[in-house]
Amino acid sequence: MAQTHEPIVIKKKVGHAGHHGGAWKVAYADFVTAMMALFIVLWMMNASKQVQVAVGGYFKDPRGFDKVVGTNRTGAGDYLAMKKEDMQKLKEQLLQSIHHLDPLDKLKDQIEITITQEGLRIELMESAKGTFFELGSTKPTPALVELLLVLSQELGKLPNNISIEGHTDSNPYSGLKNYDNWDLSTDRANEARRLMQAEGIRPGQVTQVRGFADQRLRLPQKPEDPSNRRISVIVQYQVQGGSEIAPMLPSSNTTSSGNAANSGNATSPGNATSPKQ
Repeated sequence: MAQTHEPIVIKKKVGHAGHHGGAWKVAYADFVTAMMALFIVLWMMNASKQVQVAVGGYFKDPRGFDKVVGTNRTGAGDYLAMKKEDMQKLKEQLLQSIHHLDPLDKLKDQIEITITQEGLRIELMESAKGTFFELGSTKPTPALVELLLVLSQELGKLPNNISIEGHTDSNPYSGLKNYDNWDLSTDRANEARRLMQAEGIRPGQVTQVRGFADQRLRLPQKPEDPSNRRISVIVQYQVQGGSEIAPMLPSSNTTSSGNAANSGNATSPGNATSPKQ
């Protein structure tokens, strides 16, 4: 009897490829990162010069990013903290604006703008007849009102804080009893503050109003010179953390700034006149 053999079936097990894990996720992340970089570059190409400098400065010095205003700390838009070169540009811009106001340069000898260690100092100096204030009074002249309008519109765009100082010459005030050069210098500075805040300076931008009487003469060798009677507007530097560089005050004059705190209580001389102030 013939034997029958069952067919032998050989089954080959084909193993599946090993699990490829998250390799696709890495590739996708690289793609998204590249797209984000592309959009940042496109945005930077259309951003202002100040923003480009700020972003570039962060990558150069990440720890110094808080020197740049326009973050949540200051909320001042995309402005940069002003450096000395920025102050020079601001000075030129202000001089151009003043020239448009005074094309014949009649006030040229009464306005002086300098860059100091405290910031940009704008000096508005009196003449013998009284250019910016009526003699012996806190009443501003039309020339001062127009000039402060121009300055306020320009300075109000800046993130920098502003301080305002009042100064007199060494002639004693003779308009009112119990009212002297300390009161006059402080009240004139405060009047300038009111005018500037009404014409463009932001609320809170003016941080100091100080009266120095004749303690900081512009011309110490000529203490009675009319140019010693002046209003000083200082655009202060901004430094890390939004604080300001403290001015280097002579120790002998430090008590003068304390009079500014009483500026709100000083009695205005009204229309009192004096040929000396």
